[in-house]
Amino acid sequence: MQSIDSNILSRIYGSGRGAVFTTGRFLDLGSRDAVDKALSRLAQKGTIRRLARGLYDYPESHPVMGLLTPSPDAIAGALAGKAGIRLQPSGAYAANRLGLSTQVPARIVYLTDGPSRTVRVGNQEIRLQRTTPRSMAPAGRVSGLVIQALRHLGQKHVDDTVIQTLQRTLSDQDKARLLKDIAYAPTWVGKHLRKIANGEA
Repeated sequence: MQSIDSNILSRIYGSGRGAVFTTGRFLDLGSRDAVDKALSRLAQKGTIRRLARGLYDYPESHPVMGLLTPSPDAIAGALAGKAGIRLQPSGAYAANRLGLSTQVPARIVYLTDGPSRTVRVGNQEIRLQRTTPRSMAPAGRVSGLVIQALRHLGQKHVDDTVIQTLQRTLSDQDKARLLKDIAYAPTWVGKHLRKIANGEA
């Protein structure tokens, strides 16, 4: 028992503070039951923190705020788990990431080519939502984030202010990427991608 505890702990320490992980990350070290029990013991000691069923973190601490909540990206990455599964921030969270909204939504959605899954961590709900290959094609690139943010805002609400904000925020390289990925956007979004890339408003 001590061996599996120490092996798991070594891997957690190697990941550093703020790391989020599921039971599945340690199944090469022992059976699911043995790993579950080891993580439970480490959580009871306060070494790690249980965020939800089968989801833990090695929490960062702030001198004033105390234990910090892990980022949505870290949680989603842990839920995605297996190598090769991609994630694309969507909806209101995509808009927030680009500075088009100041509010971090209580329900954060990531599109994925892996299985759908939802967990609640504190007052936030993190959802992985399986989607089409076309929607995932620009995943991991700024173009994917922009496409999802504009789709969330809706055709009637993407005005010159939104376009100008993105023109200021995105680099020339980012703007060039938008033009390359227009094929993955709805027609109306594609028109705005051209405006952003070409400096129009």
